[in-house]
Amino acid sequence: MKNTPLLFLLFFSLLLAACAPAPVSPTATPVDINAIQTAAVQTVIAEVTQTAAAFTPTPSQTFTPTLPSDTPTPAFTTTPTVNICDNAKWVADASVPDNTVMTPGQTFEKAWKFKNIGSCTWTGAYTIRYSYGDRMSGLDTYTSQEVLPNQETEISIKLTAPTQPGTYRGYWILYNNNGYSFGEYVSVIIVVQ
Repeated sequence: MKNTPLLFLLFFSLLLAACAPAPVSPTATPVDINAIQTAAVQTVIAEVTQTAAAFTPTPSQTFTPTLPSDTPTPAFTTTPTVNICDNAKWVADASVPDNTVMTPGQTFEKAWKFKNIGSCTWTGAYTIRYSYGDRMSGLDTYTSQEVLPNQETEISIKLTAPTQPGTYRGYWILYNNNGYSFGEYVSVIIVVQ
């Protein structure tokens, strides 16, 4: 009987193990993607708002310069002039006037007459480039010649009429050798029949 407490403990342990519920396999909790996205957006908005608040001056941070009363007010005696180095004015369509009738797939050359109304000379590195509308297979084209201020020149591009009937419009503009556009947009408008 010396082992009675030990036997009792062993018996009680077996009894408890037998009464324990069977292990349950874990189930996945459904994830709401919209809730996660909403939380992420709210977090970003809160951070942007905090950042904006940090850079927004408060009325106590405004600065008002004061000049001593004996300091003269500066006077400007000259009017500043605007120096537009590259500028162009469309003068006329040199070929293929607007609404010219074309056959489907017809190739043609469109030319415009421009006047250099800027203060810089256009070099052969200047281009006329497609801007928007119907491209009509036209490629960006170099001007290939120098044009001094106040001189006129013709610039042309090779195009192909679309194959489907309709009215087509393409718009082009000049670019300098640094890649900046200037002047007026010019158009090519054709009617395919």
